[in-house]
Amino acid sequence: MGGPVRSGRPGAGAGGAVRRGVPAGLLVPALVGVAFLLLPLVGVSARTDWPSLLHHLTTPQVTQALRLSLVVSGWALLLSLLMGVPLAWLLARVPFPGKALVRSLVLLPMVLPPTVGGVALLLAFGRRGVLGPWLESTFGLTLPFHTAGAVVAAAFVAMPFLVISLEGALAGLRPSLEETAASLGAGPLRVFVTVTLPLLAPALAAGAALTWARALGEFGATITFAGNLPGATQTLPLQVYLLLQDSPEAATSVSLLLLVIAMAVLVALRGRWTGGAVREARATPPEGAAAPADPAGLAEPGAPEEGATLEKPPIRPGADADADAGPGATAAPAPAAGESDLRAELTGYTHFPLTAPAGTTIAVVGPNGAGKTTLLRALLGLTPRAHAEVLLGGRDVTRLPTHRREVAWVPQDSALFPHLSALANTAYGLRARGVPRTEARRQAREWLVRLGVGELAGRRPAQLSGGQAQRVALARALAARPRLLLLDEPLAALDQTTRARVRHTLRRHLAGFGGVCLIVTHDPVEAVSLADRVLVLEGGAAVQDAPPAEVTRHPRSPWVARMLGGNAWEGTAGPGGTVQLAGGGLLTTAPGEGTPPGPGAPVLAVIAPEAVSLHLARPEGSPRNVWAGTVRELTAVGSRLRVLVTSPEVPALVAEITPAAAADLGLADGTRVWTAVKATEVTVVVL
Repeated sequence: MGGPVRSGRPGAGAGGAVRRGVPAGLLVPALVGVAFLLLPLVGVSARTDWPSLLHHLTTPQVTQALRLSLVVSGWALLLSLLMGVPLAWLLARVPFPGKALVRSLVLLPMVLPPTVGGVALLLAFGRRGVLGPWLESTFGLTLPFHTAGAVVAAAFVAMPFLVISLEGALAGLRPSLEETAASLGAGPLRVFVTVTLPLLAPALAAGAALTWARALGEFGATITFAGNLPGATQTLPLQVYLLLQDSPEAATSVSLLLLVIAMAVLVALRGRWTGGAVREARATPPEGAAAPADPAGLAEPGAPEEGATLEKPPIRPGADADADAGPGATAAPAPAAGESDLRAELTGYTHFPLTAPAGTTIAVVGPNGAGKTTLLRALLGLTPRAHAEVLLGGRDVTRLPTHRREVAWVPQDSALFPHLSALANTAYGLRARGVPRTEARRQAREWLVRLGVGELAGRRPAQLSGGQAQRVALARALAARPRLLLLDEPLAALDQTTRARVRHTLRRHLAGFGGVCLIVTHDPVEAVSLADRVLVLEGGAAVQDAPPAEVTRHPRSPWVARMLGGNAWEGTAGPGGTVQLAGGGLLTTAPGEGTPPGPGAPVLAVIAPEAVSLHLARPEGSPRNVWAGTVRELTAVGSRLRVLVTSPEVPALVAEITPAAAADLGLADGTRVWTAVKATEVTVVVL
């Protein structure tokens, strides 16, 4: 007792592994439980008079009860849908006082004895109930002992199955899908009909099937509230109750029919009731895996090698950004210059002004929690954490809902609608703005061609690789012709090779975009190569807003300096061009341009890793900053090595050398070395 039960077939896969680890102490009671549930069903089957089964099921009383059951359960399902879908939405999406109590009321009929439920209905809707007299005098509607009463009783006990099924599915639905649809111009009702409901279809079907099956089998509340009147309220379960007294064999046959219907519903659901209702049929192929064939090709002529350049190439005004887009591609209208200037005043968690002329691309960088995504969501009007007074082209959109702001958003997960093809995804924003279907699909196809994924138009998102999905998401956003384009780490999920290709595509099309674009990124290559300006956020405030070259040369944030690969030490200015480091130690600098910081001023000292030299013995000569240290880590970065050196005199320092130099020095973890930095290689920025 308690010993593991071993599978007799080794290597049986995951299922075999589970079986091998099942203790007998759990397996035996589980099997007893299965038998406990199965034996009554076997009893019904064994006691059925099979030769007389068809005769029993076709008697006038049974067929009349069956027809009535189908009518009652059908109307009960419709009533449950009309009330249950909005109720599920309310419970899943709207915070309000007393939500726990409302949810308890929804679940109450599932645990309440059906006869008690019938008594409660009688006291509420009966002729002497709370609402019964009013219903009868106002509408002439009498529910007890009437078919309508049987419908109400069935809906009362069955609707919770629909509500809890949909509530769970709604809670598991990615909010970014609905938010993205709104950013593309779809109003709340359109979002619900075209995005939410299709994604909820499996859960809705599962909940509806269970609701119908439960209404079909309802007995206790029906007989208590509606009575047992042939042709009016005598449903099939009530017919079984009567047949048990006069014809047990016929009762067994009808019970078998109800059993078969219930089992058919459960088998048809195939696990959807347990959480598989909202699930994409296929997972997105991982980058680098054998994804579906890409006739358009991910590779693009002229795509730069990773790390080849950190400078943004000059763009000629009016240059054709789509010269290599392929035959038949035409440019969709872009926002006119001057009509998409951005002026925003942000308050709340993010608090700073933001202005940008049309045609500007701004990279938003900063550590986690700096407020980057909050900034984008504030511009969309989607977050209570921050508020943005927004003017786009002189038009105040602050109090407009998201779908009327002409602001398109591409979240990090691309948020392609899984039930739509790439073409339908791309046309979504155009259709939401009233473009006829044929024209919307024509423009959408042109955008897909422009971004090199035209031949993937018929594929669903689950059939696209990460790079392909990002291109489709970008095409969808650009096709909507927004005045403001917001990209939240659009390349973060891609591998390095695909990222370089998609970045190249993105750079080409942003060059021809007439609006303002904000790109949240953690990648310095993206920030420098894609943007006209870099906005640095820390703690919800703007620390720096300058061209990429300025941010690269003079970062005003330790985080940005480290992101760009530099050593960033905070400290205070001292006499004679020295810096007293916050972590201890003294750093000597050379006089720079402009007015030197006054003594005691907070400063940031930035040292490029390639400016740090390593020696096995104390170096002689010109270096003004020399410290003894210990090698703690060696990391390959492209064709060079980064060496982390710790020292008791100064904060940890990163040096970048060639593999040959590392071999000559015999560097390894724990090697004692000397580090040297020339005073002229230290950049001091006043904070």
